[in-house]
Amino acid sequence: QVQFVESGGGLVQPGGSLRLSCAVSGNIFSISTMGWYRQAPGKQREFVAHISRDGTTRYADSVWGRFTISRDNAKSTLYLQMNSLKPEDTAVYYCNKRYTPGNWGQGTQVTVSS
Repeated sequence: QVQFVESGGGLVQPGGSLRLSCAVSGNIFSISTMGWYRQAPGKQREFVAHISRDGTTRYADSVWGRFTISRDNAKSTLYLQMNSLKPEDTAVYYCNKRYTPGNWGQGTQVTVSS
C-alpha cells in the first residue's frame, strides 16, 4: 500500500499560478500511471490529469492548456503546474494511482478567488 502526501495548495487570485506536489511512498517508477484529481464541496471527485511512466499525459477538458502534470521518478514525486487559474478550479486536489488506486490522502486545498 502506497501513501500520498499532497502539498503546495493555497489561495491565489484568478489568472495566477500554483504548483502542487505529491510525495509518493515507495517506488513511483513501479506505478504505471499517476493522476491528479480534485473534489469541490458537495461534488464527486473528478479526474484532472494523468501521466504514464513514459511521460504520456492526458488532461481533463476543463484544464487543457492550463495545467501541466509531470513526475520525477528519482524524487518519487508527482507535480501539477497550474496556470491561468479560474475560480472553478477551487477544490481539494489529490494524487493517486490510476490503476488499482491506493487510499486517498488528505489532499491540498486550492482556492482561486479575488
